[in-house]
Amino acid sequence: MNTIKLGVIGLSPGNGHPYSWSAIFNGYNPVYMEECGFPVIPRYLEKQHFPEDSIAEAKVTHVWAQSHEIASHISKAALIPSVVEHYTDMIGAVDGILLARDDAENHIEFAAPFLDAGIPIYIDKPLALSVAEANHLLNSQRYPGQIFSCSALRYAKEFQLSDADQAQIGRLCHIHATVPKDWDKYAIHIIEPLILLARERGFVQRTQTWRNDDSTTMAITYSNGLGVLISTLGSTCAPLSIRVMGEAGWKDLFFQDTYFAFKSALFEFVQGIIHRDVRTAPDFMLEVISLIEKGRVS
Repeated sequence: MNTIKLGVIGLSPGNGHPYSWSAIFNGYNPVYMEECGFPVIPRYLEKQHFPEDSIAEAKVTHVWAQSHEIASHISKAALIPSVVEHYTDMIGAVDGILLARDDAENHIEFAAPFLDAGIPIYIDKPLALSVAEANHLLNSQRYPGQIFSCSALRYAKEFQLSDADQAQIGRLCHIHATVPKDWDKYAIHIIEPLILLARERGFVQRTQTWRNDDSTTMAITYSNGLGVLISTLGSTCAPLSIRVMGEAGWKDLFFQDTYFAFKSALFEFVQGIIHRDVRTAPDFMLEVISLIEKGRVS
């Protein structure tokens, strides 16, 4: 099988994914990566061994960003050979696109040319900030599974419960989840894994949202009686954590391994290109976006 060629689109404020995602495929230059502006990235990359820990099936071969200077730096840091003048220049040159920007309000604009061209695209979280926008994107697909979008934390090994954990906890009654930073971009990091943990949740009966300064909290009641509390804590120094509580016990789950989660999500995207199948179900994506949208309403 030929190596899959990927193009990456960056860079939105506060989001280093063009650097980190590209490095997971290509490896990286430590000197330039140290200058990327996101100190956590070189720290978890230096714990890996390249090329052994890369994704062998694909390479990032093209990059575009809002300025040539930014794109050139991403190129040097993540060993990307080609910098293009316009993102549509990648059409015909790559097999897939990494839309590595989390400014959801711009996703339709960036994704449209690639969707029209039938090119598979990984759209950074969140896919959209409303169900209407998400449906617009999903309905623009040329084939099922053309769009891949998720929080990589749905693959985090720290957010999995073993059979022994489930037996010790018993039937789930409450889930409390916290994440730093803002609701629009970061709530999804705990919404996706908690939905996967609460497989017997039923449907949403009611929600309530309140805000305090730069923090947002949403309470959800599901039809099976499960109560969920999701808090994005803004500038507060807070853990990215999920506490699951059941009839028999409870457990705290703390996210730690960023590289594993990112690599797992990117690997799934590449497998979707290879097999041309659906790797993130539209119904799941829409359920997640629905909760994000509800949390944005005062």
